This record gives sequence, C-alpha cells and structure tokens, in this order.
Amino acid sequence: MNQKGTSTINHQTTPTSLYIIYYFIVYPMPDTEINNGNDTLRPTDVKKEDRECRMYCAWKAFCKFYWENEFLALVLLSILLAYAYPPLGGRYLAPHITTTWIAVFVIFLLSGISLKSEELSKAFQRLKFNVFVQIFNFFVVSSLTFGFSRLMIHAGAIDKSLADGMVISTSVSITVNMVIVLTKSSGGDEAAAIFNAAFGNIVGVFLSPALVLMYLNINIDGNGAADLGQVFYKLSLRMILPIAIGQIIHKYNPPTVDFVKKNKKHFKHVQEYCLVFIVYTTFCRQFLKKDSDDTPVGDIFIMIAFIFLLLIASMTLAWYGLKLLFPNDPRLRVMGLFGCTHKSVAVGIPLINAIYENSPLVGYYTLPLLIWHPMQLVIGSFLAPKLANFVEREEDRLKPPSDLHLETNDENEEEKEERVKFPIQQETLDDDLNEKV
Repeated sequence: MNQKGTSTINHQTTPTSLYIIYYFIVYPMPDTEINNGNDTLRPTDVKKEDRECRMYCAWKAFCKFYWENEFLALVLLSILLAYAYPPLGGRYLAPHITTTWIAVFVIFLLSGISLKSEELSKAFQRLKFNVFVQIFNFFVVSSLTFGFSRLMIHAGAIDKSLADGMVISTSVSITVNMVIVLTKSSGGDEAAAIFNAAFGNIVGVFLSPALVLMYLNINIDGNGAADLGQVFYKLSLRMILPIAIGQIIHKYNPPTVDFVKKNKKHFKHVQEYCLVFIVYTTFCRQFLKKDSDDTPVGDIFIMIAFIFLLLIASMTLAWYGLKLLFPNDPRLRVMGLFGCTHKSVAVGIPLINAIYENSPLVGYYTLPLLIWHPMQLVIGSFLAPKLANFVEREEDRLKPPSDLHLETNDENEEEKEERVKFPIQQETLDDDLNEKV
C-alpha cells in the first residue's frame, strides 16, 4: 500500500504469477494505482492499446485452440445446428444423395489415393505383431464392449440404443492419421503404424459390417433379420469402389498423387468437412423423427463414463499383452498400444449410415463413436511424452554393455584422431591454457 491507501506493485521484486494476477484482476479496478518507478498510473491513464493487446492475445489463444480441435468443435456445432432446425439437413439438402453417395464417395476416394498399399508387402516381416494388433483391435475390444454393454442393459444402467452404438463404434477399424502421429510423437515404430493403419482399413471394409451384424443381428430395414448381402452391396458401391478407383489413380497417375501429397493438409480438411456434413445430416434426420426413442440425457453421460472405462481397460490389457509377447521391443509396444484400441471415424460414420440408413436410431448409433474418437486423442496426447521417455529408458536398458564400451572407445579414438590431424593447434592450445593457469 502507498500513502494514499491504494495498492501498488513493484515489477522488480514481485513474482511473475502474482504480477499476472495483479495485472488482470487488480489493475482494472477503479481505486488501483500502479507504482512503476517514479510514475503513478491510474486505470484512466492506461492506453487503449494495452487493452486491445490483451484482447488480441485472448483471441489468438482461442484461434489456436480452435484450429487444434477443429473437427471436434465442428461436430459439436453441427449437432447444435441440427437440433435448432432439423428440416435443413434432413430434407432440403437431399441427404439421400449428398450424404449417402457424394460425401462418402469423396472420403474414400481420397483415402484410396493416399493409401500406401505397397506397405502391405511388409506384413510378413512382423507377422506375429501385426496379427496381434489386428485381432485385438477388431475382436478383443469389440467383444469386451459387447459383453459389458449387455451387462449394463441387463442392469438397467444404459439405454439399449446407446449400448448398441458402443458395440458398433468398437467394431470399426483403426485410425490412420491419429495412430501414425501419436506413434511418431511417442517414439514408437512408425513403419508398423503405417502398415497396420493401411491393412486395418482395407480389412475393416469387409470385417466391420460382419462384426456389427454378428453382434446385433439388426437389418437395415429394421425387420429383425440380417441381410448381409444387401449390406455388402451398398458398401461395395459406396466404400470399396471409390477406394479401388483411388488405388488405380495411386498406381497409374503419379502427378495426381504428388498433387494430393503436396496439398495433404487441404485434402484432410475436405475429408473432415465431409464427415461433419454426414454427422449434421444424420442428426437432422434423427431429430426429425418424432417416433424415435427419447434417450435421457443422463444415459448419455453414463455412456461417456463407460466409454472412458472401456478405453482405459482395453489399453491396459493391450499394454500387458504386448509386454508379455514383445518384452524387448519398446517401439512396437508403443505403436501397439495405440493400434490395438483406436477406432476410425472416417470409416465408422459412413459404415453406420450404410448399415442403418433407414433406422430411426442412427444418430444414437453414431454418438458413441464421436465420443470414442476425441477421447482416444486426449488420452494418447497425455501419454505421448511419458511413452517417449519409456522408449528411451528401455532402449538404454536393452543395449548390451559391450555396445556402451565400444561407444566409449569410439569417442576416445575420435579424440586421438583429432590430435593426430591437428597436433600443432592442439599443442598451441595446451600451451595457452598452461599460461592462463
């Protein structure tokens, strides 16, 4: 306090954290004075540029957060817009054409162009590891979710439509970009991530609908009997055909592939916007159907908690399974942790819309996957630095003592070579050092 009874701050002695609190909380108060050297500044004397600078910094931080989480933000916004006015996406935008055919076709055409099918030739190099990742991702996680969801339905803890959506979300294939990025940032085996992402998405086109129909046995027309032939016919036209066309372009039209690689970021945004459009029209149709089941909001929050528990349990089980089978390969273990549990929105949402196109519950089937996707990103980002440290420690531990001895000898040999190459300069440096001492 100064002589006038108002608060003061000394910029040289005040801790940074307290200064920040003072600047943003006390500084704008009317009775505040800031003693900065010999000058006393009142809030009325504060330049307009200071407040504009703070507003600009806040806006910049908001923009950074938005662009880092753009897909999640757009998904939430699309659901809110769908709730506000469902007829726009449910009727007027012709979702049976724009969503069912155009958006899905664009997504899988771009996936086919960028898919590195030549990576599939590396399958037999690490056959045991690749088989473990694919079996765990498709069968272990989905069966664990199916058993848990049936138990929760029997206990009356969750609505059946959301429980079925949890099963569907865990029956889809591995993500592509997210697994590769997290594997790389965690020090994992990037080549294994590329192969398993490519192979999983190709196999998932056939395997995922079979798993969904095996677990739930629900027909796309809601008649109670699974019409597997009709499902595969639709998937062939909407997913397999564009992937095949993309692979033909990938193999026989290198300029197009180079153009896609050069503008990879923009094409990724195109795929994400197509997915957001599919989510928007899906929930528009969901909100339009008055006869659909009204799922309590509390059940949705319970489902979020269940998905978190299932994801943590799956990752824990995968981690110890990888430790048992691959104890001396930490890079593979890190990649396997992500590859065994991650699920693809890019494949899952079109798949759900293809299988349950006429179902009034398609929105509830989609929702669990939209929750699983960002949750696996948040958990993976949290674990990435810890896994990178783990890989470094394990590689140091697994390195033979002879290698450490050889490295030390190599360093000594390099020092000797330097002295041999530059004897005069080294002697001069030694003499100068002795003189200074």
